[in-house]
Amino acid sequence: MLSYIFSIIIPTYNRPQYLARCLNALAQMTYPRDRFEVIVVDDGSAQSMAPTIAPFRASLHLTLIEQANGGPAKARNTGAAQAQAQYLVFTDDDCQPTPTWLQALEAKLQACPQALVGGHTLNALPNNLFSTASQILIDYLYDYYNARHQPSFFASNNFAMAAEQFQAIGGFDTSFPLAAGEDREFCDRWLQHQFPMAYAPEMTVYHTHQLSLKQFWRQHFNYGRGAYCFHQVKAHRAHGSVKVEPLRFYWQLLTYPLSQQSQPQGVLLSSLLLLSQVANVGGFFWERHQQKSVSSSAPVIP
Repeated sequence: MLSYIFSIIIPTYNRPQYLARCLNALAQMTYPRDRFEVIVVDDGSAQSMAPTIAPFRASLHLTLIEQANGGPAKARNTGAAQAQAQYLVFTDDDCQPTPTWLQALEAKLQACPQALVGGHTLNALPNNLFSTASQILIDYLYDYYNARHQPSFFASNNFAMAAEQFQAIGGFDTSFPLAAGEDREFCDRWLQHQFPMAYAPEMTVYHTHQLSLKQFWRQHFNYGRGAYCFHQVKAHRAHGSVKVEPLRFYWQLLTYPLSQQSQPQGVLLSSLLLLSQVANVGGFFWERHQQKSVSSSAPVIP
């Protein structure tokens, strides 16, 4: 018999201060403690996370799992394999769920118990222009993929589903080594199994992702790498060629901040989104080159 309704799974890597803030937010939730557990998966950090989570053991049902570094997809699967609840809830160590996070999720699952439920993410660093631009990009993707159509994409820092369905589709694809593209592939595979998706904007987390210009570039370069991996997997699954979004997708993306922010902030954010797409394209073709180089150098077995 399952012990909990929700298992909250948090992959973490070398960020004890972020993890402590995340756990503190979970400890402030108003949802009954006997209905959820928290599983922290340390993905090969240089130092053990045991001292970080120790102060929260009195207020949360906590489990710490340590594994060799394998990426967030593998870490989430590791946590899911140990989960004891009916539903799996995923967030990241740099996120702080609001006090009513699980109540909002429970309400949506009562209406859509078989759905992959995605929540709303807010930028916790509004004074950081790069963090704001990254969140604007996610807001645009949610608007483009979810608000205008049947939902088709939720970020893995704030979504949940039945554990049985998670296992049925095979969990996260561990061929994605970075925190880039693996959630998009998961959502696509979820829809391939004809499972529903549902958006719950009341299910809110704050995302604390401090970014410099260099970190912003690297983040979106890695997103480009993940995008190439995603399109490769999707094309292989459909037995077709790699397809990317139409040009109007990119035009609407670049003009999106102008409708969301006042001048000159909107112009600055549009410029940063343009930079993000240059980095994204660079990462896309870098990953393409790397994979083709590996493929061409592989020995041919007669």
